[in-house]
Amino acid sequence: MRTIQYLFLLFFISSFYAQNNSRFLTGLKQDGNTIKVDVNDGTYFIKYYSTQILETSFIPKGEKINKNSHAVVLEPKKVELVLHSSENKTVVISDGICLDIINKPFQIVYTDKQNNLITSEKRGYFKSKHSPLESVKGNFPYEKTEKIEFNLTADEILYGAGARALGMNRRGKRLPLYNRAQYGYQNYAELMNFTIPVVISSKKYMLHFDNPPIGYLDLDSKKDNSLTYETISGRKTYQVIVGDSWEDLIENYTDLTGKQPIPPRWTLGNFSSRFGYHSQQETEATIAKYKEDNIPVDAIILDLYWFGKTVQGTMGNLEVDKDSFPDMKGMVSHLKEKGVKTVLITEPFILSTSSKWDEADKKQVLAKDTIGNSAKYDFYFGNTGIVDIYKKEGREWFWNIYKEILGYGVKGLWGDLGEPEVLPSWVNFGEKKKADEIHNIYGHDWAKLIFEGYQKDFPTERPFILMRAGYSGSQRFGMIPWSGDVSRSWGGLQSQPEISLQMGMQGLGYMHSDLGGFAGANLDDNLYVRWLQYGVFQPIFRPHAQEDVASEPVFRSDFAKKHAKKAIELRYKMLPYNYNLAFENNQKGTPLMRPIFFEENDQKLMTTYSTYLWGKDFLVTPILKDSIRNTKVVFPKNANWFNFYFDEDKVEGGQTKTVKVKQKAIPTYVRGGVIIPLTKVVQTTDNYNGNYLELHYWFDNSVKESERTIYNDDGLTANAFENGAYELLEFEADIEKKYLEIDLEAEFGKNWKPTQKEVVLILHNINWKPKRVNVAGKRIKTDVVNNTLKIPVKWNTEKELKIKISLK
Repeated sequence: MRTIQYLFLLFFISSFYAQNNSRFLTGLKQDGNTIKVDVNDGTYFIKYYSTQILETSFIPKGEKINKNSHAVVLEPKKVELVLHSSENKTVVISDGICLDIINKPFQIVYTDKQNNLITSEKRGYFKSKHSPLESVKGNFPYEKTEKIEFNLTADEILYGAGARALGMNRRGKRLPLYNRAQYGYQNYAELMNFTIPVVISSKKYMLHFDNPPIGYLDLDSKKDNSLTYETISGRKTYQVIVGDSWEDLIENYTDLTGKQPIPPRWTLGNFSSRFGYHSQQETEATIAKYKEDNIPVDAIILDLYWFGKTVQGTMGNLEVDKDSFPDMKGMVSHLKEKGVKTVLITEPFILSTSSKWDEADKKQVLAKDTIGNSAKYDFYFGNTGIVDIYKKEGREWFWNIYKEILGYGVKGLWGDLGEPEVLPSWVNFGEKKKADEIHNIYGHDWAKLIFEGYQKDFPTERPFILMRAGYSGSQRFGMIPWSGDVSRSWGGLQSQPEISLQMGMQGLGYMHSDLGGFAGANLDDNLYVRWLQYGVFQPIFRPHAQEDVASEPVFRSDFAKKHAKKAIELRYKMLPYNYNLAFENNQKGTPLMRPIFFEENDQKLMTTYSTYLWGKDFLVTPILKDSIRNTKVVFPKNANWFNFYFDEDKVEGGQTKTVKVKQKAIPTYVRGGVIIPLTKVVQTTDNYNGNYLELHYWFDNSVKESERTIYNDDGLTANAFENGAYELLEFEADIEKKYLEIDLEAEFGKNWKPTQKEVVLILHNINWKPKRVNVAGKRIKTDVVNNTLKIPVKWNTEKELKIKISLK
């Protein structure tokens, strides 16, 4: 029966999809997880990493196999494969991805175990004339490029290709794979700092092209149902990844390319940042203002003035300008005493006018020109060279500078301009690597250098690595990406949810924006407030901008400061919930921000980003236009939703509803029938106490049972979970005939000491007066106020605690 089904599928595919008529099979052999397929012009190696992850590499005749991957870290698991061969095809059956290998004309077809088509090669690999896009014409001086072409079905929606502002569906575009900054972009930008060779289909599969050199992704720009990867050189290797759900798909991809380490808890707090703080006095005065205004803050970021008084001519000094910062170590220490961590900017460029040039040139740690000298070229900041991180000497020299910086007590490192911002094609790196071969992974490998340095010299510390450019797999180095120099405008704000949602699906779950916008001197308090209100529900809360207009709330109008303070305080109240999102991301790759189609797999919602999910249980609709009174909110089905800020009737899922917009908050809803953990506001996460929790529960009689788990550790120590230094708190809610029962349980790692917790259970939507409330079997007195019931309890986490509330 299986063979008959495959024959029908092959007839269907060969009838509708073009193939490479000049390629034909000459031999096929299985070796464990790998199928070696010889064709007249080369060899295919098809390797299973798991039943849901498969890699295909094509080696043209005359070339050698290159097994080096910048992205893949997964070790293959044994997969049971069954092969059936007939006159013109071989069928490879697994418990996940299956193959049809057609002999002549040669074609590879990928299906699932139910014989549903996933994707198929169209012409597969070929070379042809290079047709450069105008936007990168000067960066792609190549007559021919290598291509791998696939078939698409007419109804597929396509995501991926890195950080772009295009709308959620990227089908119809031919997009450069060439990391490049886009200064002052607004709601449309085809090329930005993170270009990633990943395509995600609405059919829940991914294609990852495992090759660093520059190129293109053509997502059916010719409207002929084709997807084409195009490159100047390198590996002809791609992985096909599938999943049973969106979460499963992203977990498989991040199994393949690596999981993001849990960042230190303080990174979920508020940052003070601008371009930039000119002196120690200005830095300390800024934090003093936060303290005076009682606005929580956890970090301050120093831009390039820490090593030079001017923007141009000083980059590459990478040592403290003692005129402006006479006591850097003392300043960092004093700020730390206030709970504020210091982050310093660095760049990979060493200007020929900088104090480090002679040393870097003498030690041969810079990339080379065509005759072997340290390469020099001009860009905005001056005449420069770039650190060769592909040479051992370059890596060691750069890391020694970082060790000196960290020796000041600095707790975070900012890597800027790592696209690299300017990198001519003629520059050479390391072991005969051309600039265009490493251009896209320079930021990726720079993050790797820092991450591995931490592992060697600071093994117990979690790094904070803020970077503007990277590539597929960069998340495993703890990279915290941001969306570049966005315009300080409503157009700039409008593109931000899309960028973060797309990047989260591509493994980089901490993509965030310069809150308030970066580029331009636009003083718009309403824009600023709406951007910060959105920022509560995006991964990193970091207002940052050019200094013409203050980015810090403490220097804004009373109106802006008041609403910014409320947003920041809510961010701190959400620490338990948000920290658990970081744990989920670490364990499964699940993004912190999630498209609404993760909840409701409806084709009509596949391009929606105006409403999204923050974790599993918050539904957020940012205000992206000025002075609007009403907005539409998409409420996913399979749940009812309650207004997080205001006491309103529940909203049934499965509808789009127009809601009134209020100044104090953006439309935010929570899932009914689940427990959401919050805490008290603290002025710094140093004062965060995981032993105090507010457990909020919105009663929904239709949700008979629910369970949520939150993760906690010390928030600082690397690999706390792996080393058993953690607790998992489990909250269950069950509605029986006469009672609502809330159960609190805990599990502990082997190196965690359990503690008693002070818990306030806050039940919303309680429109009756319970006759009985029992805590651990004892009746207590309570009262319902404004449809809300508060039950304070002491919880010895070594024991289960049961709370029962009568439904009448």
